[in-house]
Amino acid sequence: MGGGPPTRRPDRPAAGSGRRPGPAAGIGRQFAGRVGLFLRVDDFDAAYARMAEYGVHFEGEPRSERYGQVVVFHDVAGNRWDLLGPRPQ
Repeated sequence: MGGGPPTRRPDRPAAGSGRRPGPAAGIGRQFAGRVGLFLRVDDFDAAYARMAEYGVHFEGEPRSERYGQVVVFHDVAGNRWDLLGPRPQ
């Protein structure tokens, strides 16, 4: 066996050939467009107001569900999160 670099198999694309997306292609798409991350807070209204103040992008308005208050937001990589809080009293 020689000491040179390994040879490329012809049935596989070469690294960096552009034929296969790299890891960066998955950023923001780890959950196939669905919510995949959850941030549970004790004070929903305060968290929502503070996040909005800092320019967080929300999908629609907060809504009340049987399990509590919820609104979907995006992080800087485009991932979709649920902001979750307790049901209003």
